[in-house]
Amino acid sequence: MSVPISVLIATKNEAVNLRGALESVSWVDQVVVVDSGSVDLTVAIAEEMGADVLQFEYDGGWPKKRNWALSHSIFRNRWVFVLDADERISDASRREIESMISRDEKVAGYYIQWKFIFLGRWMKNSWSHGWMLRLFRRGEAAYEDLGMRDEGGWDAEVHENIVSSGECRRLMEPLIHESEQSLAFWLEKQNQFSTWNAKRRLDQSKEDLPSVIHFFSRDPVRRRKLLKRLFLRMPCKPVVMFLYLYVWKKGFLDGKAGYYFCMLRAAHELNINAKLYEAEVMRR
Repeated sequence: MSVPISVLIATKNEAVNLRGALESVSWVDQVVVVDSGSVDLTVAIAEEMGADVLQFEYDGGWPKKRNWALSHSIFRNRWVFVLDADERISDASRREIESMISRDEKVAGYYIQWKFIFLGRWMKNSWSHGWMLRLFRRGEAAYEDLGMRDEGGWDAEVHENIVSSGECRRLMEPLIHESEQSLAFWLEKQNQFSTWNAKRRLDQSKEDLPSVIHFFSRDPVRRRKLLKRLFLRMPCKPVVMFLYLYVWKKGFLDGKAGYYFCMLRAAHELNINAKLYEAEVMRR
């Protein structure tokens, strides 16, 4: 029997990745693919594999793609899992998720971490990513509105977090992030992400630093936001990022792929800094 979960996948030209994502959730009751006018085989693959397909046209405002889907009555199950096309749910994670939702407990949702695969290798030390709220009861969580709109060319949420006012716990089994796209494609996305991040950091520079009490919060999103704000106030961020990932986090244990990843993450910080400087120059 299928598990009473509705999975939400946002897509745009994701034919390379989508089949793997759908195969990893073939055990759920419903999959909803929200597409944005893909011109490849994304929609055909989704329909072939039994997903409900909706089209989303971005008008430059809010909500964006995933939150738009969450605000509509399109899910027929009590639990919703938000999955990206380049993510996979393992068998072990499936068993844990089934166990969690079968319990009659007052839990609004569950956080999960990434098992990030880069150049064919698990970035076990270099990049674990923070806890993300991805599994939650329908109507009890939504994406935060950071005031970001079409920066970077994105019609979907980029680094906005799913937040809930209810009690949320953690899943121990990670979500596998393994894209079938080329490194060139990944680098192109990082360039778009750096545009988004530069705009976001301009906005954050005008905001007060969150209370240090958030460092002790049980909510990992609040703690991560505080640490990010502290990081933004540090000098030489590209160098700091490389030393943190490659030395402090022992990214050197992830081999040559780990070295390239840590260097590219440092380059990402450099790109953000350069775009911030560009914005400053343009204002003069």
